[in-house]
Amino acid sequence: MTPYIGTATSRVDGPAKVTGKAKYAGELNASGLAYGSVVESTIAKGRVLRIDTSQALRVEGVIDILTHENRPGMADNDQAWKDEVAPEQGSPFRPLYDDQIKFSGQPIALVLAEEWEIARYAASLVRVEYEKQDSVTDLYQQRGQAFIVEKPDKPHGDAAKAFAAAEVRREVEYFIPTEHHNPMELFASTVVWDGGGKLTVYDKTQGVQNVQRYLCSVFEKKSDDLRVISPYVGGAFGSGLRPQYQVVLAVLGALALQRSVRLVLTRRQMYGLGHRPATIERLALGAKADGTLDSITHEAIGVTSQFEDFARNDTGWAALLYKSSNAKYVHRVARLDVPTSCDMRAPGAATGVYALECAMDELAVALKLDPMELRLRCYSDRDQNQDVPYSSKQLRACYRQGAEAFGWNNRRPEPRSMRDGSELVGWGMATGVWEALQMPTAARIVLTANGHAEVACAASDIGTGTYTILSQVAADTLGLPIENITMKLGDSTLPQAPVEGGSWTAASASHAVAATAEEVRKELLALAKTIKGSPLADATPEDVVLADGKIVSKRDQSSAVSIADVMRNGAIDRIEKEKTNSFAEDNSHARNTHSAVFAEVKVDEQLGVVRVTRVVSAVAAGRILNTKTAHSQIMGGVVWGIGMALHEQTIYDHRFGRIMNANIAEYHVPVNADVYDINVIFVDEQDEIVNPMGIKGLGEIGIVGVAAAIGNAVYHATGKRVRDLPITLDKLLS
Repeated sequence: MTPYIGTATSRVDGPAKVTGKAKYAGELNASGLAYGSVVESTIAKGRVLRIDTSQALRVEGVIDILTHENRPGMADNDQAWKDEVAPEQGSPFRPLYDDQIKFSGQPIALVLAEEWEIARYAASLVRVEYEKQDSVTDLYQQRGQAFIVEKPDKPHGDAAKAFAAAEVRREVEYFIPTEHHNPMELFASTVVWDGGGKLTVYDKTQGVQNVQRYLCSVFEKKSDDLRVISPYVGGAFGSGLRPQYQVVLAVLGALALQRSVRLVLTRRQMYGLGHRPATIERLALGAKADGTLDSITHEAIGVTSQFEDFARNDTGWAALLYKSSNAKYVHRVARLDVPTSCDMRAPGAATGVYALECAMDELAVALKLDPMELRLRCYSDRDQNQDVPYSSKQLRACYRQGAEAFGWNNRRPEPRSMRDGSELVGWGMATGVWEALQMPTAARIVLTANGHAEVACAASDIGTGTYTILSQVAADTLGLPIENITMKLGDSTLPQAPVEGGSWTAASASHAVAATAEEVRKELLALAKTIKGSPLADATPEDVVLADGKIVSKRDQSSAVSIADVMRNGAIDRIEKEKTNSFAEDNSHARNTHSAVFAEVKVDEQLGVVRVTRVVSAVAAGRILNTKTAHSQIMGGVVWGIGMALHEQTIYDHRFGRIMNANIAEYHVPVNADVYDINVIFVDEQDEIVNPMGIKGLGEIGIVGVAAAIGNAVYHATGKRVRDLPITLDKLLS
């Protein structure tokens, strides 16, 4: 049987999605549904003095309006509100808990009605009086009050002294604005009242078990009384790692009415959730005249809320890429009157590596050295912080193959030296890096005598292809056609899985499925040995494989017994196994994915309009389970990198602490017209250290370095260095 792993297998959930059979959290048909609509605060800080619901309650079809004054009971301590992804320090947000306003757009009332349109109309009639306080939403205003949450990496040497003595120096500051996730699917929850206080919650989330434990804690429910289901997710990108407030409000509504409730946020309300934090990034690079680094200083200031301390490491990535005897990394956060920042694709790396790789480009210009050559001269084969080698690092091959595919050797080094008619042409490049993480995960397999298997795991598929790759792994390890595999995901009652994030799901869940399949194989062999005259009588589990619906000897493929015969002889119609797979703690090697990104831009000289006409992304990420879904992952990351470089920016009116472009008409994201040629190259990378299957994960690496490559290309085209994203025509023409 031809293996499925490593092939371009089409998505097994594709037909369900394109035919509408796949149902999302806001689509489930449930009888007797009531519908919710959220009333949001119009101030960024203060407290609610009075909520007048009288006019809204008079609307026919309105059932009730919940506020902090009349809602059902909820937990009264911070620990009960902490989910598994919550920051260690701080007090998690509690919707409708009290009269305090912490950010603009905060939910302060929930209108419940027989129809959604009625609920939304009635919400517009709710009148609120506030006691307003001064708010701050400008990072630059608060940068002086920024504080260190955690030290990202230990310094070594004396970076300041080495920088002062360096032959060539470059000290620069970059700014990345707040960005919002904007997944296609709105956040939604449908809570089905099962009677007796039992609830089934259909939620948009990246972690059903995280949400289930959170809700049980907040509402003091027994685990058996609350189930969370999320089989399909229409994009999340980190926004669904933590439970969002709509699921709490929907449960509140169901408990208050003792009936099923659906709550779907509007697009504008999605901007009242977490976001990629705005960051100020300062780099000081000192080098010898030959291009080798003497000193690296990377300092960052990010945004957190007034009530939680959220931070991700922006500043330690240089130690994974470049050699330097002297280095210092500092990450601070500043408190603003906004929702707590959260993870967004490649948190810390998308922003931190952008600044690092732009600074490296500026250093290359100062040295009059090719940007890729500079990176090769500074290349490190060891993690500079931990002083350990990598489990694998084919970054040099990424540079070589990416440059060859792009035609980098034809680049003219001088800015404004390449043209295409009325457009200036620029070529830029950057490096990408991310972690190869893995987490304990469990799976259950039920193999039936008719040669079908049901594979179950609580992991989510947020559109990345988890259903498909796990089906491939199951098919190969059980020796069955992929059509005979049924995957069950996204249900809190299924075997344990962490939230889907960090690019760890592919490695973690695949090994759980493989480990469970091994248990199935062992039981099948034990049964096969009981068959009279069995050709496998003397075989050990290591001697056999499952292939083509049979248990087969590795030494002699003619020595085989069909799974159907084994189970018939054993008088059983099913084998059920469940196993948790964990990974041994091992700090002897650094585990990372790497990429080299090359970008071409064309800039209209008169109008300043920038087009990204070509991108080549060469990626080294261990074993690729599915070349089709993997290609899609990297392409999606590149498109997001285009958005980060040229389009995306959440704009605040700091006078009111309010977001002014909370919609996808004014919050710009790339569309088809912005995306041209994207060439994805997977560099062969064998890794027998990271895990038995050599899997590293792909979710994050695709975006890392893209914005920097585009920014560097814009400089090469125009001779103008824009250090505050996004790069827009007004900045180029000013």
